Amino acid sequence: MQQAKKGEGAGMRKGASGNMGKRPSPGSGMREKSGTQKRKTFSLPSGSPTSAVKSQSRPSDRLNPQTIDPFNIQSRVSSPFAAIYSKGGIPCRLVHGSVRHKLQWDCHPATLQFDPLLINLAEGLKETRHPYTFISQEGFKELLSVEGAAQRTIPLLPRLVPVLKAALAHSDDEVFRRGLNALVQLSAVVGSWLNDHLKHLLSSLSKRQMSKKFKEQTTEALQKLEQYGGKESLTIIKAKIPTYSSISS
Repeated sequence: MQQAKKGEGAGMRKGASGNMGKRPSPGSGMREKSGTQKRKTFSLPSGSPTSAVKSQSRPSDRLNPQTIDPFNIQSRVSSPFAAIYSKGGIPCRLVHGSVRHKLQWDCHPATLQFDPLLINLAEGLKETRHPYTFISQEGFKELLSVEGAAQRTIPLLPRLVPVLKAALAHSDDEVFRRGLNALVQLSAVVGSWLNDHLKHLLSSLSKRQMSKKFKEQTTEALQKLEQYGGKESLTIIKAKIPTYSSISS
């Protein structure tokens, strides 16, 4: 009996010693926790710089019309007229109406200096973007309609005519039409004073008159130039455009 108890005791000691050998070491739990923490550190929050880089638009998005802001002024190349307007060089603003737009001047146009305002407005005739297209043509017309406009415009003709010539020679059809209307408006104000500069403007009109699209418009404009410029203007027009028929014939 004593021997059997000794055997049982020895077996229990062996089993206990075996179980003790299988227990995890004190550092193993710490290693598992630290490993979990390391794995967690690799899952970056949404606000991290790395995630911000991933959320940025792709280079191809810059060419996607759905991602382009058409009202982002910085994305456009500013023209000379647009730069002058943004700095307050054109003292008026566009007022949108339900039927038609109009200009609201900071002060009455008659009180404004024509130099360089009238020339800047003529420069704007070459614009192809709204609202600059409307502001330039409407501002040019309204400035020429004030009392005493002729005396204030005639001294500017040597600088004004080359600007109108550039608009008439422009490849854009709408720019040409605005230039043509401005030329007729100018002729109505200064009359025969434009004759000395008329030959510089007729080359573009001669080319456009050969096109069916503009033949009627250019003919009407030439008739107005003859009407406001007198007989001398007819001689100049016929020298540049032999096919022109006088309003008096």
